[in-house]
Amino acid sequence: MVTAPRRSFVLPGNGTKQKPCSPRFTRSVEAAADLQAPARDWPALVAAGITVVLWASAFVGIRSAGRTFAPGALSLGRLAVAVAALAVIGVVRGERLPSREALRAVAVPLLVCGLLWFGAYNVALNAGERRVDAGTAAMLVNVGPIMIAVLAGLVLHEGFPRTLFAGLAVAFAGVVVIAVASSTHTATTGGVLLCLAAACAYAAGVVAQKVILRRLTPIQTVFCCAVIGVLATLPFAPQLARQLGPAHAEGWVAYLGIGPTALGFITWGFALSRTNAGKLAVTTYLVPPISILLGWLWLSETPASLAYLGGALCLGGVAVSRRSPPSKNQTLQAGDLRKRA
Repeated sequence: MVTAPRRSFVLPGNGTKQKPCSPRFTRSVEAAADLQAPARDWPALVAAGITVVLWASAFVGIRSAGRTFAPGALSLGRLAVAVAALAVIGVVRGERLPSREALRAVAVPLLVCGLLWFGAYNVALNAGERRVDAGTAAMLVNVGPIMIAVLAGLVLHEGFPRTLFAGLAVAFAGVVVIAVASSTHTATTGGVLLCLAAACAYAAGVVAQKVILRRLTPIQTVFCCAVIGVLATLPFAPQLARQLGPAHAEGWVAYLGIGPTALGFITWGFALSRTNAGKLAVTTYLVPPISILLGWLWLSETPASLAYLGGALCLGGVAVSRRSPPSKNQTLQAGDLRKRA
């Protein structure tokens, strides 16, 4: 085997020779070049950001529409609008209905997601927001990501990375701070329990949706789940018919169906199909501070000063959770680099 001669480098202009690079230094540079930072999935991050803003606005919309519509009637109206909007979106995009084979493959998780997240979650949250303010409801519902992380680790075998639970702890501390700062004497025990029940339904629905997305597209998934939700809330149809009338309230129902439900769940499904459920769920900790801000703008609900600290903690928790731990290959390369240096 012929060994290549070690080259000397000449500085331009004066012809001075530099000492040749040592083999150890060359190997160290090559090893460092192999250590590449993990690529970020920007489309998934943008989709998650859109979802967070839409879902944050939903708490304000529910609070406003709930003055006219009962919980069940509001759920049915919102889901019916969502089904119509999703049908239009599907036609425009050329989406087809899922095949019978695909539906049979995801029948159980589809029912779980449709009944719990689109049915029970909406009814429980609508009832809860009649007893607590929008910001407090958003914070109570956001215990859901902790349940999602645990369920995703157990059911979907996504594991329990340190960064995920560190982010959960920091962000949940922020939620607690906001809850303490924003709580009022009007919040009842029943309202708190209803919001926590909505969080449980939401957590189970997210994990089930992750399984569905292995066979169906995001639009197909949301459309099928919304149809199941409509069927589950259909007994509230007479109540909805009696309460129709005020244009302001009906406008909120239309917005809730088109924005947070149709578009919000599509962008959420897109992001969920490109990342794991536990890590994506932590981004929803941004919902409470945004909900408080929107409540201040639309409902004249002024947030307490301490709520800003909670919002900062929520942002910090999301940032921590989004950090990807180094892979085994990167760790081995880093160790090799230290040995060679």
